[in-house]
Amino acid sequence: MKTPFKNIQQQLRLNRWVVLSVVLVSGFVCIISVILVTRIHQKSLKSAFMIKDTGDVIPLKLIDQRDNLEVEALAHLEQFHRWFYGVDAANYEQHMEKALWLGNASVDALYRQKKADGFYNRLLQYSLVQQVERIDSKIDITTEPYRFETRTVFHINRGSVTDTYELLTSGKLIPVDRNFPHNPHGLLITDFYENSLRKLEKNETAEK
Repeated sequence: MKTPFKNIQQQLRLNRWVVLSVVLVSGFVCIISVILVTRIHQKSLKSAFMIKDTGDVIPLKLIDQRDNLEVEALAHLEQFHRWFYGVDAANYEQHMEKALWLGNASVDALYRQKKADGFYNRLLQYSLVQQVERIDSKIDITTEPYRFETRTVFHINRGSVTDTYELLTSGKLIPVDRNFPHNPHGLLITDFYENSLRKLEKNETAEK
């Protein structure tokens, strides 16, 4: 003969198994979810995404960042030196604004020094054109910050007279967040310094 107590016992036992089953299933689901999320995260580290004009997202495979680092660093230095030293009366303000995005206070200090020395006033007064011909950079990417040395050859046109100069600069590069379009390579020039400037003779210009 069944009693109400027996029915309650059976019900409690059933509830306990149901709760235990729910806990076990939930735990199993959580473990599976963590594993899947970890795998997706690891996979995403090896992939990048590009957004088309239509809004579609296209996955792209990332090459090892270190393989691209030297290429990007050299491109960063080339762009900076072309903007900072390739100037004339019409474009120097726009070029300086772009160049200052690629360097820190050391670049700004050099710009202010040149401005105080009257360099840009002479550009305006005599309609000078300073045109970059060649940029050669060497960079050490083994340790941060990345040290670099750059040789820039540029012409200064003074009407019918053109002089050629060689400028040696040095500094360091540090990684920063990419900023499109101001700093697309995600690098910043620090400790920037002009080491030497000399006028090249015609025979040197021909050899270079």
